[in-house]
Amino acid sequence: MQTSTRPWRLSQRVRVSGGEAAVDVFGDGPPVVLGHGTPASSYLWRTVIPVLAARYRVHVWDMLGYGDSRLDSGVEPTIAWQARTLAELVRHWNLKNPRLVGHDIGAGVVMRAHLIDGVPATRIALLDGAVIGPWNTPFTAHLARHGDAYRTMPPHVFADIIAPRMRTATHLPMSDEVADAYLRPWSGIAGQHRWVRQAEVVDWRDTDTAVARLGEVAVPTLVLWGEQDAWMPLTMADRLTDAIPGARQQRIPDAGHFLPEDKPAETATALLDFLD
Repeated sequence: MQTSTRPWRLSQRVRVSGGEAAVDVFGDGPPVVLGHGTPASSYLWRTVIPVLAARYRVHVWDMLGYGDSRLDSGVEPTIAWQARTLAELVRHWNLKNPRLVGHDIGAGVVMRAHLIDGVPATRIALLDGAVIGPWNTPFTAHLARHGDAYRTMPPHVFADIIAPRMRTATHLPMSDEVADAYLRPWSGIAGQHRWVRQAEVVDWRDTDTAVARLGEVAVPTLVLWGEQDAWMPLTMADRLTDAIPGARQQRIPDAGHFLPEDKPAETATALLDFLD
């Protein structure tokens, strides 16, 4: 298993309708699919994966336009398109009854894939989930409104803006090594443009169709949240829990928005207890 001292790379590539998805599979057992949010990648799950893989076959992917996945020209990295991609990957992996786990907008992707695109699930876990809007943070909303200004600023200036922003995703201090790993896909002009574009097109209205059908969720659902999430307040966890029949909520102390980064052991334990 890869660790934080080695470069994080998913080893497989799958051609999907919107581009090329970087994916990997770890362990053996019942299938679990892990989805990340923005501005993260599958790197978020690197410490949780070995624990889950002791009991499950863990499927992990970088969303299109994130990490090492690539978008085709003309394709926008919307939640709707990511949900379609997840549906394609579930078919590619030939998964009949997976457990679906999504963080941040990855939770919105999971719910849209399940409720709109017909992706099957036996259990669903939503971590600090961007599902019921509005959930765009003030920074992202500002960036979306002024995309041209952010897109055309010198790359070193843009880097000076997003580097401290990335560190607010955790409650505990983020090391330079970890911060650099999260920022790697967004480096240079190309990365800068990808960041700005996803901020422009990733919108809470993309989850509205799924939100309207949350009452139809008929599988056990866990809403897992960091108690010190500075990006998405606990009231959002309460609203999401109330909207899904039978959903239960669990909060993890001393953890921010990047819950698997702040508290990987506690996150893995909570997921194992639920997924089992």
